[in-house]
Amino acid sequence: MSYQEEYRQKLTSPDEAAKAVKSGDWVDFAWCACMPVAMDKALAKRADELTDVKFRGGILMHRPAIFDVPDAASHFCWNSWHMGGIERKAIKEGIAFYSPMRYSELPGLYREQIRSVDVAIFQVAPMDQHGWFNFGPGGSHIKAVCEVSKTIIVEVNQNMPVCLGGFENCVHISDVDMIVEGDNPPLEELGGGGAASEVDLAVANLVVSEIPSGACLQLGIGSMPNAIGKMIAESDLKDLGVHTEMYVDAFVDMSRAGRITGACKPFDRGRQTYAFAAGTKKLYEFLDNNPECMAVPVSYVNDIARVSQIDNFISINGAVDIDLYGQVSSESSGINHISGAGGQQDFVMGAYLSRGGKSFICCSSSVMDKKTGQLKSRIRPTLVEGSVVTATRANLHWIVTEYGKFNVKGKSTWERAEGLISIAHPQFRDELIAEAEKMHIWRRSNKR
Repeated sequence: MSYQEEYRQKLTSPDEAAKAVKSGDWVDFAWCACMPVAMDKALAKRADELTDVKFRGGILMHRPAIFDVPDAASHFCWNSWHMGGIERKAIKEGIAFYSPMRYSELPGLYREQIRSVDVAIFQVAPMDQHGWFNFGPGGSHIKAVCEVSKTIIVEVNQNMPVCLGGFENCVHISDVDMIVEGDNPPLEELGGGGAASEVDLAVANLVVSEIPSGACLQLGIGSMPNAIGKMIAESDLKDLGVHTEMYVDAFVDMSRAGRITGACKPFDRGRQTYAFAAGTKKLYEFLDNNPECMAVPVSYVNDIARVSQIDNFISINGAVDIDLYGQVSSESSGINHISGAGGQQDFVMGAYLSRGGKSFICCSSSVMDKKTGQLKSRIRPTLVEGSVVTATRANLHWIVTEYGKFNVKGKSTWERAEGLISIAHPQFRDELIAEAEKMHIWRRSNKR
């Protein structure tokens, strides 16, 4: 039988395919641009027939239809590997819950801990002549999901870019149970972070000055990494490499400016290695069938041992709060959930161990409390009670705000307190010093 004939035999409607899901099932929706659209709507229509259907996914780029059915929590339960704004709201609605993990472990969690998924449903690029469906920009861990799933349903989207790679970036039609052709919606965009603010530019200036030519980069999403990428694109840096869990618009700008060649990487030379991508149309068009870019499973790209082998590895991530001990919370403010650990722990440690490597935690020095209208310091005496520690004080490296940068590595508690307070917002420095004295981490010889 030809692949085309097998395709025709497995082709079905979203409503028919949705019947594969039963009450009590675990269903995997992948994440980012790979999350199904037509199948999500078809399952929402079946809500009255279903109870206790548990979904796994993450980094939602639109609110799923299953969230908006009447009394959604009695029918569906969303379990997220990484939270965003949509999921934060769903937590308060009783629909969503977070699944803590270190991102590099995710494929292994499916293969060794979860071991069984009832139904896997995700968007793919159209089948190629060899019978393969490409995962597009959301590969990350989907191959592992496929290996442990009893039923695999692919939703074909003509607009899905084909993301080339080394391995585990596609599924063969022989392993697929059902094929759905949806409405081919354009890939949803995750904004590039908006225009850079004065704070973003100040932080970017401080970070870019620490990056040597030949360095290998990992960036997160947001206006601050975007500003750093734009500044690098306009710099005279050369022969930069990319080894990042998330591929963002900033890398496209740097590539087009000729800053990225990957010539100094010890492996995957000349390739921009990433686990998933999310951004604007510009990014998806750049990735499509681009042999320079290498989509691989996150267990490969986020492996600490692998990252540490890359000299001059530069990791740039954000934070919610930092305390005077050097503990970083990037997931919550108290018990209010904001994000997830993602790969921050992987790259902080990988860069820390890299020869010439530098890990940067970047944030504004302060933030406006929306409830009280008062300015609050992001550098605190201690983290808010209930806050989750994402990067520990033992492996922290550089902290950067618009007021400066401080290398925590090898510093005692009093040195950390002095250094971190020196880059805090000036309005809060006296208060922080007073608290540091109470905590016995301030010396009489410290600078005020």
